[in-house]
Amino acid sequence: MIGFIRGKTAEITDENLVLEAGGIGYNIKITPNIASDLPGIGEDVKVYTYLSVREDAMNLYGFLTKEDLELFKLLIGVNGIGPKVAQGVLSGISASDLRFAILSGDVKAISKAPGIGAKTAQRMILDLKDKLNLQDMFDLRTGRQSPSEDSASPPNGMTGVKQEAVEALTALGYSGSEALKAVRKAAVDDTMDVEALLRAALKEMAFL
Repeated sequence: MIGFIRGKTAEITDENLVLEAGGIGYNIKITPNIASDLPGIGEDVKVYTYLSVREDAMNLYGFLTKEDLELFKLLIGVNGIGPKVAQGVLSGISASDLRFAILSGDVKAISKAPGIGAKTAQRMILDLKDKLNLQDMFDLRTGRQSPSEDSASPPNGMTGVKQEAVEALTALGYSGSEALKAVRKAAVDDTMDVEALLRAALKEMAFL
């Protein structure tokens, strides 16, 4: 119903934002991660929102990017995860790290989020892994635009190269999340083959 609200920040806490727009102050539920990224009081900001309607309450949940809003919507589509739990998940792990954890099947990383046990984490991975795309995650973190369907394929099939490098790192004993982060940081040259990308990713491991 409400896609986004653009206005001035009136109040900010770790869990709530009051955004003034058109003479109305909107109470928007947020996470501490989002609160830390908001501009100061009185500054303009655009917040993407999801309206949760229940018999006893109507709540707005806010996000600074469309991608994070879409991830929230995916989370609440998982059986047993409602808006409050989904927000708790995103307060315990950043949206980008959660995407990587889901793609890599990292149950341990997801289970650290408030209200999420191992079984729920496994269900989340099962339900959402096919709805997220590895190349999209790299493009999102590097600011690159994904190619359109009719554009040329990336040189050397980079999606496959990155995937192979991630699999090689996990075979060496690194967690899926660590492997994805390292490959993402090292993936700066589209001419890299698997061996070169793997060497570069191993160097990045020292900084994780």
